[in-house]
Amino acid sequence: MLAAYRATGADPPFGDPRGYHGVGMEGHFWRITEPRTGAVVIVIVAVSRDAQGRPWAMASLAAHPGGAVRSATLPDAWAAPRGLSLRVADAISADERSLCVDLGEDARLRVTFAEPALPWPGRAFGALGPAHVVPGLSQYWHPWLLRARVSGGARVGEQTIDLDGAVAYAEKNWGAGGMPQVWWWGQAHGFDRPDVCVAFAGGHAGLGRVRAKATALVVAVGDEVRTVVRPVRPLRVAVDERGWRLAGGGIEVEAHADGVAPHLLPVPVPHERRRLDAWAPQHLAGTMRLSVRRRGRTLYEGTSELAGLERGRGPRP
Repeated sequence: MLAAYRATGADPPFGDPRGYHGVGMEGHFWRITEPRTGAVVIVIVAVSRDAQGRPWAMASLAAHPGGAVRSATLPDAWAAPRGLSLRVADAISADERSLCVDLGEDARLRVTFAEPALPWPGRAFGALGPAHVVPGLSQYWHPWLLRARVSGGARVGEQTIDLDGAVAYAEKNWGAGGMPQVWWWGQAHGFDRPDVCVAFAGGHAGLGRVRAKATALVVAVGDEVRTVVRPVRPLRVAVDERGWRLAGGGIEVEAHADGVAPHLLPVPVPHERRRLDAWAPQHLAGTMRLSVRRRGRTLYEGTSELAGLERGRGPRP
């Protein structure tokens, strides 16, 4: 019964959203930031099911600076129903402590994740709160690793990137129909405090034909993790040509792309077993300002110049 329930995309209280549900698309995302050099490397692995229910995967590796993006469509994808464990053909292997990607001579990454680390705290629900227990939502989202020290490196395009000492972030998003029709997203390390992390995700999501603008905001300062989820709690969200602005629960985030050209990333079309290249524009090095307050007292204020920022539209069904 639990497997059938999770196949709707939902998770019970104190469940583990990282495990494979078996819905149309389950996207895994890692972002590695090296503030000392200004380097950012991202990895996308979307495990999907085609119209016949057969698994396949889309993978992407991209880096800043340089603008390089390398992508592949791959067969024989497998993911464990518990915890995090992925295998995609001979190209990708991943678990909670390591990530290996080989998409060709100029698209390789091999890293491990170690202490100091901050996984998602042991709470009843993930980043969406009680919405995680609702079956059949069009989209779910959960950042399962808010920071971890990185060892390793990458080759992306013409760059060889040393990632020893960098900081990692990892998340998962999933839904029966693939990407939502409209979404916004952001994540940042690289503040003056290395133990500060911001992540948010939102879009037109819902149940059945009912759709609403939903957004989840997660901020970690030290070991304290705060979340604000709209529409459950008040959260002002404005995402347009002027930037990304969120405010609620004593947290204010303001981010801008600062004219930095986006990396044009692919998105999967799950049932058709194909990807759309250059579809999702993601800025890998925008500016994000963060303010965290409690009872009128400022707990933290700071700025990152290495924020990931995205505003996209999914393919028409």
